[in-house]
Amino acid sequence: MTLTAPRIFAALTRRLWRLSSVPTVSFHTTKTSMMGVTKEHFDEAKNKLSTLKKDPGNDVKLKIYALFKQATHGPCDTPKPGMLDFINKAKWDSWKSLGSISQEEARQQYCDLIGSLVAAEGGSATQASAETTASGHTYESLLVSTQDDITTITFNRPAKKNAITTQMYEEIIEALQQAAQDNSVITVFTGAGDFYCSGNDLSNFTKIPEGGVEQMAKDGGELLRRYVKAFIDFPKPLVAVVNGPAVGISVTVMGMFDLVYATESATFHTPFSQLGQSPEGCSSFTFPRIMGSGKASEMLLFNKKLTAFQACQQGLITEVFPDSSFHTEVWSRLKNYAKLPPNSLALSKQLIRSVEKERLHAVNDAEVERLIERWMSEECFNAVMSFFQAKAKL
Repeated sequence: MTLTAPRIFAALTRRLWRLSSVPTVSFHTTKTSMMGVTKEHFDEAKNKLSTLKKDPGNDVKLKIYALFKQATHGPCDTPKPGMLDFINKAKWDSWKSLGSISQEEARQQYCDLIGSLVAAEGGSATQASAETTASGHTYESLLVSTQDDITTITFNRPAKKNAITTQMYEEIIEALQQAAQDNSVITVFTGAGDFYCSGNDLSNFTKIPEGGVEQMAKDGGELLRRYVKAFIDFPKPLVAVVNGPAVGISVTVMGMFDLVYATESATFHTPFSQLGQSPEGCSSFTFPRIMGSGKASEMLLFNKKLTAFQACQQGLITEVFPDSSFHTEVWSRLKNYAKLPPNSLALSKQLIRSVEKERLHAVNDAEVERLIERWMSEECFNAVMSFFQAKAKL
């Protein structure tokens, strides 16, 4: 979601129910090979789970349980618990939702998920550190690694559905700048856990500077301007590997990616007018150009959430893959793409984008100015207040 009026967020509270009987398993510290997980990797991951210092949240714990059961037992074949057996029913539902994905794929996802959680707490890594890249730069909310000529930037706040904090915006800008200069051929964005990215973190709006809401809006606008500019100017092929739901700014910038691959359970949502705001990420230009003005208006004006298949039909994403084979198919392709001549790829991309690059910068500036105005408006405040009041009643 885009930046919102800050006055209501201090009053928001969260209620989490605790799960019992979650298997005491542990996980590997980093992403393992996308092409398979050895027994040693899986066992090491199991031994790492108990080292977590922070509660990852109930959604993540349910996912851990389900992946462990799928990896060790296979698809869910046990009777569904009764409606009043809330905890076991939630666990059964989570396991059942994995469908027929293979045990190998479940082990892969299990290791990836635990690896991102451990790395976020400063754990060690086997392929790349969650905090330190080969260039020596540190990141607290990203996993950044380079392998097989692919630089992968992973949103790494799975317990928060990979919501983007102010610091994370800065880290992504820096990671893109580093990826533009390293020896990789392509750059990939993806998310840790179940979500690709849920948009802005509400904590962005709880720290009001001395200049008040007006200063906060201006600072937020300048950060957004620099963030989108980093995508406009990125010189290499840019790929989004959308592993789950995507919201707000994580969706709007997709119009500037060269490829967007999504798993079939992914969704795409840009609820701007619902929050009294307006589009960003150059989507006011790229979305109508990609999908036509009517379909773009459904998303940007009328808050329509698209399934992965709908987004593919409308041209926003390139291809949809089954959940069960998503990682294997996508990463196999990306590794082949990375073997192509790097200068040819980069120069060809720059040639394709050069026609509209100046226009994208102008659109970015116009969108930011409009949003600054929106964030300071009473209409925006009232819309956001109504939105969160409605959610609190659920």
